[in-house]
Parts: sequence; structure tokens; C-alpha cells
Amino acid sequence: RGESIVMLRATRGTVVAMTWLIIIIVLVVVIALVVMSLYNGLVKSRNRVNEAWSGIDVQLKRRHDLIPNLVEAVKGYAAHERGVFEAVTAARAAAMGAQTPAQSAKAEGVLGATLGRLFAVAEAYPELKASENFQQLQAELTNTEDQISSSRRIYNSAVNEYNTKVQTVPGTFIAGPFGFAKREFFELDSETDREVPKVAF
Repeated sequence: RGESIVMLRATRGTVVAMTWLIIIIVLVVVIALVVMSLYNGLVKSRNRVNEAWSGIDVQLKRRHDLIPNLVEAVKGYAAHERGVFEAVTAARAAAMGAQTPAQSAKAEGVLGATLGRLFAVAEAYPELKASENFQQLQAELTNTEDQISSSRRIYNSAVNEYNTKVQTVPGTFIAGPFGFAKREFFELDSETDREVPKVAF
């Protein structure tokens, strides 16, 4: 009988040990699945931000490509406005050299203001405004500005969603160790934003 009791106690001890081992394994698996899920969610959000930024980048490049043609078109009628042409060219170069969304937004705001000056010069030349080439360039620029505005909304929405995941619990515990940093919004300065060229005459 004594041996039975010892065997029973040993069996119970083994069952208890096995139960705890199973509980620990289940907890580790659950934690690993939660971490993987959070990590994958952050990766997807970061990829959406990158994809949205590439949409803005394409439109900004298109805008930058239109500017030399606009400058040349205006130059043909107002060659003496050298200061305006140089300002537009310098602002375009600065915008093309921007590295981050914040730098790009600032540079694009300045570029928009200088384009406003370019169109103010064009306003004084009715023959230029009537030129088919100039009207086509205006239409393309207007369309590009609309696309930039639309892409900016999409990008800022993606950044907001991503930043929320990075900064809130439980995502914040995963974000830091795995290198998920907060992203910048693409916001034009309110003053220069108001000065974005009105290209419809």
C-alpha cells in the first residue's frame, strides 16, 4: 500500500508538472502569435505609408518636369524678368533635392510661391495667355496640383494610421525594439500653401 501511495504521488507530481509545462508552452505560443501579429500590422502600415509617399513623389517629379517648359514659355514673351526665372529655377532645384517629407513640403511651398510670381508675370502678356502651348502647360500643372493634393491626403491618412499604431499600446512595445519610428506628415506651410499658383486664367 505504501508503494501505491508513493506511485500515486509521483504520478500526481508528474501530471502537475506536465500541466504547468503545457500552460507555459501555450502562453509562450500565444505571446509569440500576438507579437507576430503586431509586427506584421506595423509592417503593413509602414508599407502603406511608403506606397502613399511614392504616389506623391511621382506627382512632384511630374510638377518639376513641367516647370522648365513653363519658364521657357514665359521667357519667350518676358525675357527681361530674369529674377523671377532664376527664383523659380532655384526653388525647383531645392524641391528636387529635398530628402524628407517635411523638407519636401517646405521646399514645395516655396516653389509654389515662386510659380505664383511666374504666373503673375504671364498675366501681363495676353498673347502668352492665349498661346496654345502655355494653356496646355497650365492645364497639366493644374491637374498635377490636384493629384498632389489628393496624394497628400492619402499619404497623411496612412501616416496617421501608422503613427497611431506606433504610439499606442500594445504597438509601442513592439515598435521601439524593431525600429518602427514615427513618420512625418506632408504638410505645406499655411502661408505658402495659400500662395500655390492659381493657374486658371
